[in-house]
Amino acid sequence: MGPLVKQIVAVVKPHLAEEVLDALAHAPLEACEVREVKGYGRQKSYLDEYHGSEYALAFIPKVEITLWVDEARSEEILRTIVAVARTGRIGDGKIFVLPTAISERAS
Repeated sequence: MGPLVKQIVAVVKPHLAEEVLDALAHAPLEACEVREVKGYGRQKSYLDEYHGSEYALAFIPKVEITLWVDEARSEEILRTIVAVARTGRIGDGKIFVLPTAISERAS
């Protein structure tokens, strides 16, 4: 077993993903993954505007950013993500924090 790390999964609006990644550019990350995802929360099929056109879909486009960070730095990383990604409007996304450990060698 390697050092204790936290896995942080942030699901954010697509237009904010680059800003979040830029804000984390110099953060001490063990690893990072980025995926385009679709889903919905409380907004359900909320009518919104995306790239200039209105849409009403069951699944809204989002970006999932998964980070593995040293446990001691996890609160700092969380504060950074929230500061950049929170707009205060419906559909801002979610953040999940999971305990994990990085293995010294791949299996």
